[in-house]
Amino acid sequence: MLRVAISRTLPRLNTLSVCRYSAAAIPAPSTQPEVHYNKLFINNQWQDAVSGKTFPTINPATGEVICEVGEADEADVDKAVKAARDAFRFGSPWRRMDASQRGLLLNRLADAIERDAAYLAELETLDNGKPYAVAYSVDLPNVVKCFRYYAGWADKWEGKTIPIDGDYFCYTRHEPIGVCGQIIPWNFPLLMQAWKLGPALATGNTVVMKVAEQTPLTALYVASLIKEVGFPEGVVNILPGMGPSAGAAIARHMDIDKVAFTGSTEVGHLIQQASGSSNLKKVTLELGGKSPNIILSDANMEDAVEQSHLALFFNQGQCCCAGSRTYVQADIYNEFVERSVERAKRRVVGNPFDLNTEQGPQVDQEQFSKILGYISSGKKEGAKLMCGGGVAADRGYFIQPTVFGDVQDNMTIAREEIFGPVMQILKFKTLEEVVERANDTKYGLAAAVFTKDIDKAHYVSNGLRAGTVWINCYDVFGAQAPFGGYKASGNGRELGEYGLDNYTEVKTVTIKVPQKNS
Repeated sequence: MLRVAISRTLPRLNTLSVCRYSAAAIPAPSTQPEVHYNKLFINNQWQDAVSGKTFPTINPATGEVICEVGEADEADVDKAVKAARDAFRFGSPWRRMDASQRGLLLNRLADAIERDAAYLAELETLDNGKPYAVAYSVDLPNVVKCFRYYAGWADKWEGKTIPIDGDYFCYTRHEPIGVCGQIIPWNFPLLMQAWKLGPALATGNTVVMKVAEQTPLTALYVASLIKEVGFPEGVVNILPGMGPSAGAAIARHMDIDKVAFTGSTEVGHLIQQASGSSNLKKVTLELGGKSPNIILSDANMEDAVEQSHLALFFNQGQCCCAGSRTYVQADIYNEFVERSVERAKRRVVGNPFDLNTEQGPQVDQEQFSKILGYISSGKKEGAKLMCGGGVAADRGYFIQPTVFGDVQDNMTIAREEIFGPVMQILKFKTLEEVVERANDTKYGLAAAVFTKDIDKAHYVSNGLRAGTVWINCYDVFGAQAPFGGYKASGNGRELGEYGLDNYTEVKTVTIKVPQKNS
């Protein structure tokens, strides 16, 4: 999802300009953090699954089991929805709570997460495989910022008075939608949890959240903090489980009013269909991407190479908005490819708890095998493998940073979302050509253009069909700025004021008055 203005290389963490942390300020991690919570969190209580089933969560750096986790299915979703519905009942403590108090609870949650940031970063690294230095210096600060941002909105999301004709007083109320099902992915577990919970709770909804089966541990720990800081019973319910069982049960549940999903476009289709065949619940989707990153010949070469490297390789390439089609103008193409290969070869792959590591393992065996399959496809279809292309360690799910040159638009690696450390570099000549080619995809999540010419920057950015366009930067996010996709990359927006709309019903109230005066 994001890098949030990382500049240069990750080992020099004092260059993470978004954060107040420096490399010296990052506490030494425990490589074996204790797991405190591995059950379902329903109605502020820890519960076993109704079925008694569990599943293993795996350390992707070793392939070894961390622990067993309770596996929610439809019966557990029913219990969680009942708890959330009861918490949302008319006159409940949550519904009666002042909006400013909701904001205070969100601020207290942010404080608790900040207090336990080192432990949460350790647990995220253990369960997800991302470098600890990144989890601590990028993910955790932005989780805290997201909750604090939406805490500020809680008592400022206001309706209007409307001067309709006649002797009437008319106003609108911004009301919570109700029980919200939320399904989050494994690539940014803590951050995606914050993106979903922040606006939902600020606007007064209750939540049933299914967390990714690959990475359930940090979300469950945050559940304990939600209880600790004083959220009422049933307001937030956290369920680890599988997509086809727990996720599908949320999507089709008749007593869930809205579902928000971040993940693949394929599953997004299924969720939209489940809504249509059940109760027409509101749906917001943040889905896949194949984002074009366009390098014009007048761009600062050094900066463009580094930013393009991070645009693709950040988070092991596991970003829905990764700059995974790098279009380079013909007259600088060869130099750009050469420099990009050199940079990829310098990328430090290894133990994610080592502060020098830039790239950890892929999240699981399935993703590991899928990425290697795409690399094989690229070679078979005629792309030129410039570096990498293989396994990077004897155990765990590590893949070498890989760069392909001479990539053509019709190749599989240029059409499909790889979600791994595989860079595709394509050549173009004119602005008109590259805009047309960049838009020739079913996706429309993000894009970027690198140039010193502001007129060209505006021309290209205006022509790109994408929800976010970066100019001379990449992966710059803020809780204040909306994020979401065009086309098959989803619908609705997360973050910013726009993110509140997706958790709000607008009610019009009209009152007959004896006499209206201006």
